[in-house]
Amino acid sequence: MLDSTSITPLIEPIFQIRDITSGEEKDGYLLRYRGQLTAADSAAAYDDLAAALAPQGLMPLFRKDAPEGHMIYILRAQPPAKNRSLTTNLLMFLLTVVSVMLSGAQIPAGTAIPADPLGQMALMAQYIFTGWPFALALLSILLAHEFGHYLAGRWHKTDVSLPFFIPLPFSLLGTMGAFINMREMPKNRRDLLDIGIAGPLAGFVVAVPVLFIGLTLSSLGPVAAAPDGGFLEGNSLFYLLAKYLVFGKLLPAPAALTGGALLWHWVQFFFTGAPLPIGGEDVFIHAVALAGWAGLLVTSLNLIPAGQLDGGHILYALFGEKIRYAFPVILIALAILGFFWSGWWLWLGILFLFGRTHPELRDEITELDPRRRLLVWLAILLFLLVFAPVPMVSL
Repeated sequence: MLDSTSITPLIEPIFQIRDITSGEEKDGYLLRYRGQLTAADSAAAYDDLAAALAPQGLMPLFRKDAPEGHMIYILRAQPPAKNRSLTTNLLMFLLTVVSVMLSGAQIPAGTAIPADPLGQMALMAQYIFTGWPFALALLSILLAHEFGHYLAGRWHKTDVSLPFFIPLPFSLLGTMGAFINMREMPKNRRDLLDIGIAGPLAGFVVAVPVLFIGLTLSSLGPVAAAPDGGFLEGNSLFYLLAKYLVFGKLLPAPAALTGGALLWHWVQFFFTGAPLPIGGEDVFIHAVALAGWAGLLVTSLNLIPAGQLDGGHILYALFGEKIRYAFPVILIALAILGFFWSGWWLWLGILFLFGRTHPELRDEITELDPRRRLLVWLAILLFLLVFAPVPMVSL
């Protein structure tokens, strides 16, 4: 049991103490102070107290105490992070490079495709190095996204891992993306927001030039039914605008529709993926454009405001526990969208199981400053611009 005699003088300059409770390791704290924070700057008060407690191997937690009070918990400091091997990170990244290059391999038209899986794998391996433009474009976006998180975490002295990439061979993109581990509690909402938003912003900044470069390498052509499993890439508002800027028209353009009928077609197609614009015109995207489009899609998925996703971190930083009221709305929206693209039902299941938790903060009293509140609304705007209600439309 920790004696409060040496700790209370550190608390009193910043906190009006109402009562003190002693605890033990099993209680999750050694001391609990209830009362009211009197310091004008709660973030600076936390930093000063944490620095004063560090030589004793202790750390504070700032918590709110309903309805208007505050609490300060004193507990054992987390042990310093051990140096971790980077072998797993490097191996997974190299496997992802190979997997993405395989997915981007350009097999010449007219080449006979073997019927057996081993033959198909051998054929893809033969042309694997033709997939380097796609791999370079896509992995640049993913690296920017993950290192945005990583560098923001390091800037705020939060222990975060280097990215873990996830290969997914013989899929459309060749990867399921990447993630980093936050191996300690972020200090406060400001740090959580900075770490959460840095990834989507960095990835988007790289995805935009990749997309426009890819679109300039692409061409227009007629939309035809593809019984062998073809698809149209789904539209977001930003992707529609990018195609319009490069080609001067909204794509895919349906055949022989004008006026109100054309407008109604676009409303339906944007939100439902139907009716198919068979006989119309669309962009036949280059592999680099596909990587840029995928970068927008990854950004939008990460910005879904739930759980451990970047969007969940961002809105939690602004609204705190009130974000739980948005969770059922998100699930209902995904359930409805699932009727137009079944992949949303997978996301519904994932978020239902894992979308309720948020990172615990060391300081839950400090609120966002005005500049960071603007960043939250910037993230919401970005989500609305890059979100595709129907990410893929089967032909």
